[in-house]
Amino acid sequence: MNVDFIINFSYIISSILFAFGLKFLGSPVSARRGNLLSAAGMLLAVLVTLLSKEIISFQWILLGLTIGSAAGIFVAFRAAMTQMPEMVALLHGCGGLASVFVDWSAYHTHAHAFTLLTVVSLYLSIIIGGITFTGSVIAWGKLSERLPGRPLLFIGQRWINILVLAAVVICGIIFIPHPEQYSIFLIIFGLSLLLGVLLVIPIGGADMPVVISVLNSYSGLVACTTGFVIN
Repeated sequence: MNVDFIINFSYIISSILFAFGLKFLGSPVSARRGNLLSAAGMLLAVLVTLLSKEIISFQWILLGLTIGSAAGIFVAFRAAMTQMPEMVALLHGCGGLASVFVDWSAYHTHAHAFTLLTVVSLYLSIIIGGITFTGSVIAWGKLSERLPGRPLLFIGQRWINILVLAAVVICGIIFIPHPEQYSIFLIIFGLSLLLGVLLVIPIGGADMPVVISVLNSYSGLVACTTGFVIN
């Protein structure tokens, strides 16, 4: 049987598992089943990708898998059910940061061969990933009461947000035509981290579940744009 057919068929099965998983997550009764189906779909997609692509070294992948699994098991057993919202925030923030690291690695390795689409995707990934990470950390801190739950406001806050956002746009205008400018890349990443903090601190702890939902969607967006970066 054609290897490409097997790979594509496996991806179709993975997508079907995702679709049913999302459907079942819509009800508390079937949510556990939906979670398992979605996890199985992701596992199948990852395994097929690893087996079908030229992997330089599986040792680093296994090392990361071991460390991540150990940390996940440790956190899962320690966290109470009432702590799930803040734990979800923290885990999705880590997912956003992981995507940024993948983008960063691709930038170091293939920046000279980037197309316009790839550079724009990289730019969006760094911004969304940075906002997702620091915003999620702030949300986690507010829900876990490690940070004050009240809105944190200061004079000129809205104007500072606008200035930071404008700086991100200006840096993008400079960076996209000339992606070899590493210092601009770092500035964009730093500004996106700052923007994540500034966007979440003025929101009270009672509204954090809504913020977490938005940031969770951001982690999906940054994974999407990262896919374009690494082709």
